[in-house]
Amino acid sequence: MLYAKTTPAEKRRIFRERLASGELLQFPGAFNPLSAKLIQSKGFDGVYISGAVLAADLGLPDIGLTTLTEVAGRGQQIARMTDLPALIDADTGFGEPLNLARTVQTLEDAGVAGLHIEDQHNPKRCGHLDGKNVVDNDTAVKRIKAAVDARRDENLLIMARTDIRAVDGLDAAIDRAKMLVDAGADAIFPEAMKDLGEFAAMRAALDVPVLANMTEFGKSELFSKQQLSDIGINIVIYPVSLLRLAMGSAVRGLDSLQETGSFQASVSEMQTRADLYETLDYEAYNHFDSGIFNFDLTTHTKH
Repeated sequence: MLYAKTTPAEKRRIFRERLASGELLQFPGAFNPLSAKLIQSKGFDGVYISGAVLAADLGLPDIGLTTLTEVAGRGQQIARMTDLPALIDADTGFGEPLNLARTVQTLEDAGVAGLHIEDQHNPKRCGHLDGKNVVDNDTAVKRIKAAVDARRDENLLIMARTDIRAVDGLDAAIDRAKMLVDAGADAIFPEAMKDLGEFAAMRAALDVPVLANMTEFGKSELFSKQQLSDIGINIVIYPVSLLRLAMGSAVRGLDSLQETGSFQASVSEMQTRADLYETLDYEAYNHFDSGIFNFDLTTHTKH
């Protein structure tokens, strides 16, 4: 009922323990707090909060237009609704090293378990678009050092994302990743790997957890959980998948409404009222104070 019972500090501690186990953790992307609750109900390991999704939710492209306030606010709304750890996209940190330090503490206060910071120039581009530009080694290292120095909870995961593969190739990406680990990064997010062999090479070169980004319509093939587990990947995110599924269904439903004059043909594709109530845990609210919350759920169990 209301928010998650697990505290942010406990989520971070558990996240660290799970990462250390060597198992592959699956983090579907939540596009709102309700979808985060659904992800938890299905038994996944964590929730990913994508910058691209937050931008799209505001009707904006993923080119660095969102602000720290917008990202932290939405991140808190999502993270507090689930007992799962939340990993959030902090883009390039929203400014120079001092701004980045504030970003880390603001997102820490929002209750996330981890965040990742990338090495692109501002304004950034979506990681699977062409024409990206990355900062030099010194700037990339300073960003990570500022983030690590700023955190107050040592279990807050500071992940470094590098986009240099698309600019200078795999060897440069491995070298950059090693520099970022030396700067204090707890984990590495190598963006836009070409194939499974490149993920394997990155995994073999590093002593920290490695993330794989399985985003549709991107540079990487959509590898299965087993394929990624077999090469030792530690976290896999599906950043925009649920939003794409929801919007695809919405498009089809609106088309049907225009064609037929009602949503009747789309009802079978909708989440039922009963499923929604179960996800929201209406029953817990009903029992909290029967003198106030005394609505009857029995008439909605089949719809």
